[in-house]
Amino acid sequence: MSNLQPHIIQEGSVQYRLGVFKDNNISYDFKKILIYLDAKGKLLFGKNFKIYKEDEVVLYKLCIYFIRDFEACAKLNIDPNKGILLSGPVGCGKTSLMKLLRHMVPHHKPYEVIPARNITFAFNNIGYKTVQEYGNSNFYCFDDLGVETTGRHFGKDCNVMGEVLLSRYDLFVRTCHPKRNRGVRTHVTTNLNAQELEERYGNRVRSRMRQMFNLISFDAKSVDKRS
Repeated sequence: MSNLQPHIIQEGSVQYRLGVFKDNNISYDFKKILIYLDAKGKLLFGKNFKIYKEDEVVLYKLCIYFIRDFEACAKLNIDPNKGILLSGPVGCGKTSLMKLLRHMVPHHKPYEVIPARNITFAFNNIGYKTVQEYGNSNFYCFDDLGVETTGRHFGKDCNVMGEVLLSRYDLFVRTCHPKRNRGVRTHVTTNLNAQELEERYGNRVRSRMRQMFNLISFDAKSVDKRS
């Protein structure tokens, strides 16, 4: 697929047009995006995957963020230069959506989805080098933030993801230039609410998270789609 037509995505023999390219800009069509996401979701996660009508408000916010629709983002108070903190109850589809949405914008720098607990496991084995590794210029989505255990290396406890988030914040501040609309962004999925995040990681981390992330939340009554 040519980067000159990033709004046209080929999946096997099927071509999906997510919008119209005109005057060096893409005018995306949300309904066409939903058709593509439903099809790509089935390819990635199996034939039982579906886009739920009740999730379309959350999906719209995520989509305008990822396609960098600055006008629509401004109306909903979403900062395209920050990352996404996607919260919601267990099984509502957070991880699947974050794995899926990166395919919608193949011309953008991809992010890697990594379970937070895997990072803690790595810390237990190799120590603080783990924290340093995630303070690099790669884009990440830390999945299931808050379910990981406290790290322990050579008898010393460490709130590993708290330290990683502080490193990512420093990186975000160093690289975010308003005029260039670019910076090293971090995404997160979590089952925890704001108060629980502060209890888990402390006020210092929570304060920086407010500056790093756009909070997008599923309804607390969202059904468990895995049941």
